[in-house]
Amino acid sequence: MNAVADVVILGGGLAGLSLAIQLKQRDPAITVTVLERRAHPVREAAFKVGESTVETGAHYFSEVLGFREHLETEQIRKFGFRFFFSEGRNDIDRCTELGVSQLLPAPSWQLDRGRFENFLGEQARALGVDFRDQAVVRDIELDENEQPHAVTFEQSGERHTLAARWVVDAAGRAGLIKRKRDLAKANDHDANAVWWRVDGFVDPNQWSEDPAWLQRCTPADRWRSTNHMCGPGYWFWLIPLSSGAHSLGIVCDAKMHPLETMNTHEKAMAWLHEHQPQVARSLEKPEHTLQDFLFLRHFSYDCKQVFSGDRWALTGEAGLFLDPFYSPGSDFIAMSNTFISDLIEKDRAGKSFAPYAEIYQQLYFSFYENTLTLYQDQYPLFGDAQVMPVKVIWDYTYYWALLAPLFFGKRLTDIALLGKLRPHFMRGRDLNLGIQALLREWGQRNTAPLTPDDRFLNQHGVDWFHEMNRALQDELDDDAFTTRIHDNVARMEWLAREVLARARSEHAGIDGHGLDALLSESTSTPSSLAPEWYADAA
Repeated sequence: MNAVADVVILGGGLAGLSLAIQLKQRDPAITVTVLERRAHPVREAAFKVGESTVETGAHYFSEVLGFREHLETEQIRKFGFRFFFSEGRNDIDRCTELGVSQLLPAPSWQLDRGRFENFLGEQARALGVDFRDQAVVRDIELDENEQPHAVTFEQSGERHTLAARWVVDAAGRAGLIKRKRDLAKANDHDANAVWWRVDGFVDPNQWSEDPAWLQRCTPADRWRSTNHMCGPGYWFWLIPLSSGAHSLGIVCDAKMHPLETMNTHEKAMAWLHEHQPQVARSLEKPEHTLQDFLFLRHFSYDCKQVFSGDRWALTGEAGLFLDPFYSPGSDFIAMSNTFISDLIEKDRAGKSFAPYAEIYQQLYFSFYENTLTLYQDQYPLFGDAQVMPVKVIWDYTYYWALLAPLFFGKRLTDIALLGKLRPHFMRGRDLNLGIQALLREWGQRNTAPLTPDDRFLNQHGVDWFHEMNRALQDELDDDAFTTRIHDNVARMEWLAREVLARARSEHAGIDGHGLDALLSESTSTPSSLAPEWYADAA
């Protein structure tokens, strides 16, 4: 072996470079080598999904890694998620719109992945990371007896072998360790995606001349949102990139919209003309030149193991992947990288870390499994302008109530505190499972056509919702944090009781899916949401 490193990271994309930086920031003495097969710098508008961040991932990049200035000056501040229930419509300004009229307090950004990864590469090298691009990994030998691992790679026509105390796979779907250790595991979320990029920005405001509609938002920058055009069994995304391109994609239930109907650009455009005609016509303008096109079948998957007491780990898409609907990819990078950094730090301090590897893996898998419930078997709801807005509010509430505060509050690896909070998290999980099943049945019972209207469901105007977002940034001691989690679960109960009552007002025979027992001791409270949030079925 001709070189030695404390940590070798396989893959120099978003997950790998951010982990390398996090390790060096926490321990400047650590030696880290990153092996990346692509040449750097990469082109901007790089052909990768995962451009939209949400609160946890955004906080990781801006505050944990300290890159707020880059995000503010070189990326696009995101104007929240925005949803249009616009299946087959040519009048977007007369469809139900769900989003914010103004920015919420906790920021997030749209990432031009090429620009951001180039920046991360520069930052990593400035910190002393041995970042080797155009390096192709050929073999990995993982030792289980306290001896160094060995990673063999090729660069510039030469073969090299690195000895490493730790090896972390951040190579994305290539899944180098996953393949070597037979760790691949399927899940039951059967969805496909196609995506492409075009020159120029696609602005939904150009689809209307109605002054009142155009002035709903301050500023009137709908184009900065992660825009979702929704219909039964699918959604279409529009995400702006700071290099002057727009990212577009169709994500769909495999049974309701077969991949074969959209797996070329020509087919995808024909599909759009049928399902989202206003978008399709806009994309045919000559200024929106096609940059690239790709499709992916069965994009969601699980993993048998991600952290090992034998000093290896998987992060990002090298481990598992959920669904892009709520943009959770960077969140899970933030969490896995933080777990891995803590394990390596414990090992370097001579502490026993193997038990923590098992505990962190259990936590990480529980976050994955609970988040998967937001997507699995829920795509038929996506065109339901009555039920889907309620689901979106619930899903946000669940996320801001439990998972996001753990990361913002730096409690992700506080095992003692997590043990005390476990009953709250279990209750939150049970409430979520009940609500997801209720929403699913509610959508199935809505057999009459639901005609979108011109409602603007403004999340910014829901006071308690706005406050949950703002409160993510509070710095709390352990007692106050415990109280906050308790109160957040109480908020979930409040909303769950209301949603159950509204579902039964529409469909008297609907099942409670365990919610009646969970909410038996809860007291009646004022409405969480104004009546327009519960549009009556036609």
